[in-house]
Amino acid sequence: MKRNAEAQGEQKIMDKTLWIAVPKELDHHSAEGICREADRLVRQRDIREIVFDFSDTVFCDSSGIGMLMGRYKIMKALGGNVRAVQVQERVGKILMLSGVMKIIPVEKKRGGKAE
Repeated sequence: MKRNAEAQGEQKIMDKTLWIAVPKELDHHSAEGICREADRLVRQRDIREIVFDFSDTVFCDSSGIGMLMGRYKIMKALGGNVRAVQVQERVGKILMLSGVMKIIPVEKKRGGKAE
């Protein structure tokens, strides 16, 4: 995997669902790349759902929150949805405190105080 692809999160499309593997650190640099690529794929491929896989993510700042909320607004306008899966405890706390969990379904990682 290329370093740039890792920073932006790898994507795969299954049916009309875009799966994005969120990188280890979801900050300004990685969020910007994810936004750009996700928006391009949503426009070109008739995506109806975006699933963010946080399996490897240990850090998320306000740029990451903004990236999630921005994709949520786009998908809601298109009649689609967004969800986050495999969220580790530390990142889960950030998503909870920011209010993201009230809007976007978040599935915590199994094995570490899973829900």
